[in-house]
Amino acid sequence: MRTSLQVKLSQHLALTPQLQQSIRLLQLSTLELQQEVEQMLEQNPFLEPDDEDGLAWEATAVSPPAADRASDPATASEIDAAASDSGDDVRDPGPGDLGDTAFGLTEREDWANGTEADDFDSIRELPSIHAGGAGPDDDEHDALSSRGTPVGLAEHLMAQVPGLRIGAAESAGVRALIQSLDDDGYLADPLEEIGASLGAGLDEEALEDLQSCLRCALHWLQRLDPPGVGARSLSECLTLQLRLREACAARDVALQTCKHHLDLLARRDAKKLMAATGADESTLRQAQALIASCEPRPGRPFSDAQAQIVVPDVIVQRAGRGHKVVLNPDVMPKLRVNDVYATAMRQQRGGPMSARLQEARWFMKNIQQRFDTILRVSQAIVEHQRAFFTHGEIAMKPLVLREIADELGLHESTISRVTTAKYMATPMGTFELKYFFGSGLATETGSNASSTAVRALIRQMVAAENPRQPLSDSTLSQMLEEQGIQVARRTVAKYREALKIAPANVRKAL
Repeated sequence: MRTSLQVKLSQHLALTPQLQQSIRLLQLSTLELQQEVEQMLEQNPFLEPDDEDGLAWEATAVSPPAADRASDPATASEIDAAASDSGDDVRDPGPGDLGDTAFGLTEREDWANGTEADDFDSIRELPSIHAGGAGPDDDEHDALSSRGTPVGLAEHLMAQVPGLRIGAAESAGVRALIQSLDDDGYLADPLEEIGASLGAGLDEEALEDLQSCLRCALHWLQRLDPPGVGARSLSECLTLQLRLREACAARDVALQTCKHHLDLLARRDAKKLMAATGADESTLRQAQALIASCEPRPGRPFSDAQAQIVVPDVIVQRAGRGHKVVLNPDVMPKLRVNDVYATAMRQQRGGPMSARLQEARWFMKNIQQRFDTILRVSQAIVEHQRAFFTHGEIAMKPLVLREIADELGLHESTISRVTTAKYMATPMGTFELKYFFGSGLATETGSNASSTAVRALIRQMVAAENPRQPLSDSTLSQMLEEQGIQVARRTVAKYREALKIAPANVRKAL
């Protein structure tokens, strides 16, 4: 074997700690960034919050990003190159993997309103709240209005217990059962298991007394507001609410249906329901309306999901005939380097404290670069989707990560980081940046239609259908084709399920 020495000249990008920090800050959500800033303030003595007005951090929210990039043109390209070398597997968002969801009364979510949910995407139009301070001068952004902290279900129920006028034992039992409720207001565990956990170590006779007390406490719990709370099944939940309605023939049929024939109602089998309940068609229709007016999840108004807030990173405002994009100043950390410490360090160059000073400066620069990139990407999205901000989701255009990346000279992985967990407040609502990306479907004119727009069309068609003759997936596919959009029946079924719209046979009115 012959050995030799060779000299090879090559270039590669080293992931310095500064670049690693830039990439990490770019993919953080607003809440995670706040936690990162608080941690840095605790660790670095040179960094301190800047509460004064008129500083550079606030100016970044409205100043064009080009000036910042011109002052340091290498920063964005270095960060983007490092991001592209980090090995992220980035793919353009498509319609998504839309799994098959069974529809029936046994599923509380499906029964929520009988046929469909109003929102396709969980990220759409989430309630938003301003983080504090002065907001943008746009009264149309209801999403940025403040609201009080909602009361939880357990707290709401606990406040009613003193008004029951029951003994101490029953009152303690009601409080124990309240703690066992799930977010929907259902009793999560059987009474036997709750009693066994509360009465650990008791003899058999005392345990039986405890179980009897819990059964009595359950009776009192189910009389509290909201109606249906403390139920152990959907059937019991609906029955508890129907018992509070005015007595009539339709209510009796509704009670009988909820107790014994929910499966028939789920299948919209009117003939078998009339045979089983002895009701005529008119009474059965009234009974169905009564059942549909009940709340299958009594704890929904108090659910933590209702209290979730989204603070937008960018805000889209109307400006003349177009729209302008600004950063939300309330999510931008206001930081500065302590002048006293920095002056002292100039006299003592070198050492570990000099490194901490440089770390503080790099941290501020990387945060500024993060918001600069978010603003650039948001402006590009608004420019591509101008029709959406005027006509809504039905005018959404196909858009993939690569288009924005090529336009801004960035890598797809960078665009993916920027659009993840970052939100945009618009006149149409608050959306995650990823919402504006979607695959395209072929049309007769040779152009593409956005999958988001197609879903909006399907929702409109179903909303305008005849309840007695609902549109099947094949019919919807044909109607879309008449409008020049080629969509297979299977694709229509996927979109319909994603929109939480029931099949035609289930949507058919009794």
